[in-house]
Amino acid sequence: MASTVAEQGEDEDEQDRRGEAAGDGGTAVSGTAAGGRAAERRISWRIRLRRDKSLILMTLPAVALLLVFNYLPMVGTITAFQYYDPLDGITNSEWAGLANFRQLFGDPLFWHAMENTLYISAVQLVLFFPVPILLALLLNSVLNSRIRSLIQAITFLPHFYSWVLVVTLFQQMIGGAGLLNQFLREHNAGTWDFMTDPHTFSLLVTSQVVWKDAGWGIIVFLAALSAIDQNLYEAAAADGAGRWRRMWHITLPGMRGVIVLMLVLRLGNALSVGFEQLLIQRFAVGHDAADVLDTFSFYYGIGTQNYSYGAAAGIFKSVISLLLIWGANKLAHRFGEDGLYRK
Repeated sequence: MASTVAEQGEDEDEQDRRGEAAGDGGTAVSGTAAGGRAAERRISWRIRLRRDKSLILMTLPAVALLLVFNYLPMVGTITAFQYYDPLDGITNSEWAGLANFRQLFGDPLFWHAMENTLYISAVQLVLFFPVPILLALLLNSVLNSRIRSLIQAITFLPHFYSWVLVVTLFQQMIGGAGLLNQFLREHNAGTWDFMTDPHTFSLLVTSQVVWKDAGWGIIVFLAALSAIDQNLYEAAAADGAGRWRRMWHITLPGMRGVIVLMLVLRLGNALSVGFEQLLIQRFAVGHDAADVLDTFSFYYGIGTQNYSYGAAAGIFKSVISLLLIWGANKLAHRFGEDGLYRK
């Protein structure tokens, strides 16, 4: 009995020593990790430059394009506060203060262009934004990979067409001498030239955007669908959930974060409704229906050589877009989503 008690005591001592050794090892590991992070912070920028040289060289073209086309033009925004004269340049042009903005806010044509911009943007938000989501859900339900690839190729292709070609195709289809009106004439029905009707112009440009960019817009949503765990679908099917219930309770919640993110970006870009597209069709429907902020800046700024006036309209558009994207991002946070960024 005494020997048994002694053996138990030795076993307990051995376990204590092992526990202390394990504790020392854990402390050593955590200390090593902390030391590694501290050493990483102490690495000089020259060593990091040599280490990441390949990655930096790969990003240089993108950074150069960003600087040239996005940041350097911001220097010209100072012309909105000047009576800018190209011969005098930015440095020698007369200072105007807020005179250009006062003229802008008192111009009825500017507010009409603002109204058209918001109206067309709202129509596209309602009629265009859900289409890529629906197409992504449709493609995701196609089991045959060849058919899915064929549909993707067909829907992607119009994105690479220029707006000149897109408008020409629509003119040949639904214009005054298009196929639709030829069919109506052959059957003694009334004709309708959709391409010159200012009352349906917002629907026309939205249909053109849907045909051109809906296929391209499904890329992000297809990526979101591929990230959903397939085991969830198998478990739901085993529990007796049908296709619609699986889509409602698994697919759409899995896409919700991406949908909110794209909606935030869409709202931030709400005042840009297609400069080239509307510029091409402006003379067909008249400026009352086709003038938006971008075309207003072009025609009443650059077109009249009143560059400061056009710059003031551009700054106003940029500030409103920034406020829209900030407000949409805050709203996304209220609904529990990350949105575009978090503090």
